[in-house]
Amino acid sequence: MTETEAVLKGLMLLGLDGDAQAYRLLLSQLGGRLRVYFERRMRDAPGDVEDLVQETLIAVHTRRATYDRAQPFTPWAFALARYKLIDHWRRRKVRTTVPIDDYVDVLAAYTPEPGSAMDLDRALGTLPERQRDLVRDVKLEGLSLAEAGGRAGVSEGAAKVALHRALKALGERMRGRADG
Repeated sequence: MTETEAVLKGLMLLGLDGDAQAYRLLLSQLGGRLRVYFERRMRDAPGDVEDLVQETLIAVHTRRATYDRAQPFTPWAFALARYKLIDHWRRRKVRTTVPIDDYVDVLAAYTPEPGSAMDLDRALGTLPERQRDLVRDVKLEGLSLAEAGGRAGVSEGAAKVALHRALKALGERMRGRADG
């Protein structure tokens, strides 16, 4: 665990426990790191950097209850930033690639539990093909419901319903595995 990860995670945990001052410090320090992250990727639109920083900080705040205390903080926070960036590019119909080199530190801080990828593949394998494809397209590849529905040959609404049912089924299977 890097020193930065330890500090940010500590501040997040204190913030989740009700320490408002630690939470403000977390958002301030994270905001600086997010600015650097977005500036590297938004050289063509530097005016949008601050908007993306604020959107990401709002996402961190509104989704803080979903943060798993046992996991590293920075991969979680920067995943939110990545999704905000992708949403921004989609709104402007920008297609670009992001080199993985920029994620080396974030990826290095995260070590999945042994067997977790295999468990995901096994769980997805229990779904009907269309649902499995929708989960992969939307949740793993980051496609919109309309794009994933287009790939599957169904409307956006039908894709949304099928995805909801798939995630519900996966959740029930995973809870059953944890209970049993």
